[in-house]
This record gives sequence, structure tokens and C-alpha cells, in this order.
Amino acid sequence: MKTILLIEDNDDIRENTAEILELANYKVLTAENGKTGVEMALEHLPDLIVCDIMMPVLDGYGVLHLLQKNPKVEDTPFIFLTAKSERGDFRKGMEMGADDYITKPFSGTDLLNAVESRLKKSELKKQVLPADMEGIQQLLLTATGANPLKKLMEEGNTDKYKKKQLIYQEGNRPTSLYFIEKGRVKTYKVNNDGKELAVNLYSAGEFLGYVALLEGSNYHENAEALEACELTAIPREDFETLINNNRDVAQQFIRLLAKNITEKEQQLLHLAYSSLRKKVAEALLFLKKKYHHVTDQPFSIDISRENLATIAGTATESMIRTLGDFRDEKLLEIKQGVITILNEQKLANLVN
Repeated sequence: MKTILLIEDNDDIRENTAEILELANYKVLTAENGKTGVEMALEHLPDLIVCDIMMPVLDGYGVLHLLQKNPKVEDTPFIFLTAKSERGDFRKGMEMGADDYITKPFSGTDLLNAVESRLKKSELKKQVLPADMEGIQQLLLTATGANPLKKLMEEGNTDKYKKKQLIYQEGNRPTSLYFIEKGRVKTYKVNNDGKELAVNLYSAGEFLGYVALLEGSNYHENAEALEACELTAIPREDFETLINNNRDVAQQFIRLLAKNITEKEQQLLHLAYSSLRKKVAEALLFLKKKYHHVTDQPFSIDISRENLATIAGTATESMIRTLGDFRDEKLLEIKQGVITILNEQKLANLVN
């Protein structure tokens, strides 16, 4: 049973509101002023706080300010209950960190909907969601019961790209967020000597090009289809509107960025300190982790030696030679350009 702390100086409103919440199977604690409310919050650590603004001793703004300074209750969902309807009062409360507000007079349905919504979002924040498309989908469905990103994808234009076709180019201004419906895409940079270095790999169900959109900058890399692909383009304006109006979506895309940074750090360390055999083994295991969805069958991939060398950060000639060594050692099989991993454990031993 969830515990709700109700801070309200009006006896009738406090009793009626508490009764509605108790009928909805919440445990309700009540306080008649802000000072008592803060003390009860720190003692009982409620799951949610509903608080009036205009109160004696300590008003609602003061309650929120004090609670946000205490680590034990700083993340507790907070709903303002107020008869003040001026826009400036709402803005002040939200800027201070309130999660929602209910204007008096209110119905029981309004109250319960606000409480249920905030408790649901609070539970969601406690979950460790994967920093990928699956995590974003789960977050949106749990938090709102809907998926505005899915709607944007359905409304976007889906384009087909041939193998090796450029999707976007480094230095260009982004106009869309891309969602991969089918196929695989690589992003890469080219140095002054014309050598390619893989930045990332993407597959069906993932977003592409969001870094530049979030930064408000030009593309930092090139994106190219590794095979025939279908990508849905979500206009930049629609994506920015969603990010600006939905904090949960924005936070999840920030998690995607953080995940990418961590992966890039690991990639740089491998490029700097790994031997040739280790680099190639790591590249093959990375591809398996990225694309192997049928776990009861050996992993096979049709990828050019140039692209594989780019991922491993080595010369194509060195990649070809090392793949030949791995084939002779029965670690993998190569037929008509398709690489099949035969002994994943031995490859993993080369990496560890």
C-alpha cells in the first residue's frame, strides 16, 4: 500500500481529500501546516506528497524547498494543491521542482488521476531500463500508456538505401532523426590519409543521427548502409518538440548518449593497446553481440574485409591475414565471403 502525505490547512478540504485517497486504497498521513508536514515527511518517508500552497507557519513553496534539500525525500513526487490559478504561480511551482498541481475546486477523478500518474512515473525512475530503443519504448508505455515516438515513426517517410549508399555526411546539418526499419548501418570518420575508422554500428530497431540533433550541431561522422536498408526519417522539428515536452524521453536519449560515450572509451583503449589478433577477435565478438539474435545457431555475417578492418581499427591486409590464421586454427569458417564463428570461447580467450 502506497503512503501519501497530505499537507492542507483547511480542515474540510483535508478531511475530504484524505477520505477520497483512502477509498482508493492509499494510506494517508495528514498535516495541518507546512512545518508539521516537513517533519512528518522526514519521519515517515511517504511515496507521494500532496501539499497546499497558501498555509500558515510555512507555505507550500517553503515545504518543497526544504524537502528538496534532504536526500531522503528529495525525489519524492510532489503535487501542489492550490486555489491560485494565476500562470505565474504555476510556473514558480514547476520551476522549483513540483511534479504536478491540482487547482481547487477539483474532482475526485482529477485527484486520483494525478496521484496515479505521479506514482507510476516514480516507480519507473527506479527501474534500470536498457539504454536502447527497447528501453525508450518501455519507458513511454509505462509512463504514459502511449508511445509518441512510435506515432512519429508511423508519420515519417520511409526511404530505401542500397548497400554502400551514404545516408548522411560529416559536416552536414541534420534535418531528421532516422529509425532503422530493416538492415544495418555503420557510422565512420575519415582521417587526412583517407583511412576510415568505424564509429558505431546500428541495426533494425535503433535510432541514428540523434547526437547531432541533441547537440544542435552538424554531423560528426558519415553514415553508410552496410546492406540494403529501410530507414524512417522523423523531421527534426517533430523530434525537438517531443524532447522539449517529454522529460522522460529526453532523459532516455541522454542515457543513450552516455552509453555511446562509454563504448567509445572502450573502443579507443582497444585500438591503442590491443594486439592485432585481439583487435580482430574483439571485432568479431562485437558483431556477434550486436547482430546475433538466433542463439541456437552459429553466428554468420556477410561483411566486407574493408568494413571489418574499419571496425577493428587495422589495415585491410592485416585483417585478411589474421582471418586466414583464425580459419586455419578452426576458430571460424569463411565461405563465399561469409564469416561463421566456430569457436567463440577461443576467440574470447584471445580478448581476455
